[in-house]
Amino acid sequence: MNLKKYLVRALHRLQKGPGYTYKELLVWYCDNTNTHGPKRIIKEGPKKKLMWFFLTLLFASLVFWQWGILINTYLSYNVTSTLSIGFKTMKFPAVTVCNANPFKYSEVKPLLKELDRLIEAALERILQPTPGNSSENVSESAPLDLELWNQIPLVLIDEHDKDNPVILDIFETNQTAADSETAMDNKTKKKYKLAVKLCSHPGSENCTYRNFSSAAQAVSEWYILQSTSILSKVPLHDRIRMGYQAEDMILACLYGAEPCNYKNFTQIYHPDHGNCYIFNWGMDEEALNSSNPGAEFGLKLILDINQQDYIPYLSSAAGARLMLHQQQSFPFLKDQGIYAMAGTETSIGVLVDELERMGYPYSDCTVNGSDVPVKNLYSQYNTSYSIQACLRSCFQNHMVEICGCGHYMFPLPEGVNYCNNEDNPGWAYCYSLLRSSIKQRQICIDSCKETCNDTQYKMTISMADWPSEASEDWIFHILSYERDMSTNVTLDRNGVIKLNIYFQEYNYRTISESAATTIVWLLSSLGGQFGFWMGGSVLCLIEFGEIIIDSLWITVINVISWCKGLKQRRARARYPDAPPTVSELVEAHTNLGFQHEATGAVPRAEELPPEPGTPPPNYDSLRVQPLDTLSPDSDAD
Repeated sequence: MNLKKYLVRALHRLQKGPGYTYKELLVWYCDNTNTHGPKRIIKEGPKKKLMWFFLTLLFASLVFWQWGILINTYLSYNVTSTLSIGFKTMKFPAVTVCNANPFKYSEVKPLLKELDRLIEAALERILQPTPGNSSENVSESAPLDLELWNQIPLVLIDEHDKDNPVILDIFETNQTAADSETAMDNKTKKKYKLAVKLCSHPGSENCTYRNFSSAAQAVSEWYILQSTSILSKVPLHDRIRMGYQAEDMILACLYGAEPCNYKNFTQIYHPDHGNCYIFNWGMDEEALNSSNPGAEFGLKLILDINQQDYIPYLSSAAGARLMLHQQQSFPFLKDQGIYAMAGTETSIGVLVDELERMGYPYSDCTVNGSDVPVKNLYSQYNTSYSIQACLRSCFQNHMVEICGCGHYMFPLPEGVNYCNNEDNPGWAYCYSLLRSSIKQRQICIDSCKETCNDTQYKMTISMADWPSEASEDWIFHILSYERDMSTNVTLDRNGVIKLNIYFQEYNYRTISESAATTIVWLLSSLGGQFGFWMGGSVLCLIEFGEIIIDSLWITVINVISWCKGLKQRRARARYPDAPPTVSELVEAHTNLGFQHEATGAVPRAEELPPEPGTPPPNYDSLRVQPLDTLSPDSDAD
């Protein structure tokens, strides 16, 4: 069947009425559509027809404009937050307690001996010593380890002339004692700041200075950098041994009505706080539920922080550091922990907030961190993913990549060592630049993701002196006897802390996200705009789709007709005269045979009938001769 005829019939079956030109199809659509505007265009007079045409065009444009806004709003994937309050028996949070001081000074003092002598001598020089002061006597009896000092020195910066600041090393060796003392006196009369000098390697001019508004801050930062280099070379088991042990730190424990002790805590090593102990972590045993809200059904602890054995220049705060967190999650006490002060009873009432975020495409959160490109270095603790763990792992990976070693405060990747002054002389300079780099920080922020589900503990904290003056005598006697089996009092108010941690109520808040725009909202909004501006419905859209299909059919038919006409024009150009018909060819062949029989002539080779197997002759160039051109012999016959 001819393709054009088939398409025409198919179009006729689809249309059932309209013509086969674009104009006729458009007129038919305007006359039969359920949309109000197009009908008035063909039924009104010339003036109204023009008015209705512009009104229809205007409102159609408004519809498409509103549709674009609605679709863009839907594709933005906004969310709404819903707050709901529930009541149930809840799991008691994991409680991590640490000492603010990471190591016992009596254990770590041999490692920090030279460092302490340096900082003592530096402080005496900063505080304007007089001739014959003890610092000179110490220096004479035992020379200072200036090699350790020169790796990360403290310097005085005179900013009286800000265009040409004067930098003076506290331990300058190119001056005599009198000249140094005179220079120091002259300098102290001017405005100066204490700074930490960090260089890419000792003796290099590629240095940076970390300025501080107070000498106390500068000394603390300098001591942390130097002690980090020293402690990074100490094996982990030795660092654990030098820290506070659970049996010495946890004096008493009570959970609800059940007694507990240090054996119910899980020990982990934290670089900032040394040995930390976690209650109800849920690693080896199932997490505990709280039977009732209130202070009588929570966790009660008495801790001994042994403040007398603090490292004087490393820990300027005294107390216990604690944090409430989910089971099987790593405690980041430096960022999320709180302090409990010595000599007080600290009561912590807990309220629970559960956060439920929607995943992709509504937010870029992760369920378990498997889709985060940063390798979680805290997975060695078998803890769950958190954004804090991701950010620290990202920083440590950059530290290893750029500085060639890992920072002491974060877990190490495999095959990498911690930074120290001997093996990595410029690590502090590299670490300082990396820590202050906004670009590196933004890379980590973009790489890490929030968790989709999270539990946050809101704390209400109150404190009171403990024990009271009336009861401290017998309490300290009992606690000293239980710990040391001694009748002498070995505890005092500066070392003990009492903690009460409990649920204030069993009401918990759930903050959940839901989609602000759904597909139902989108369809109803699109239909509402279409109905308001054009008076249409879904059927009108189907009609519009129908005319588009009919237009495509007509376009296909026109293309086929154009192609066929092009083929015929090419054939006419190749054969200027009309080709003979079949009847004319037969008649010419018959007349030619009669002519040979009358004359007795032998036909030429090209006139002989073809032999079997030969292709038929080409009659394209054959032309029929008029009858008057035949020979007289044929006329006689």
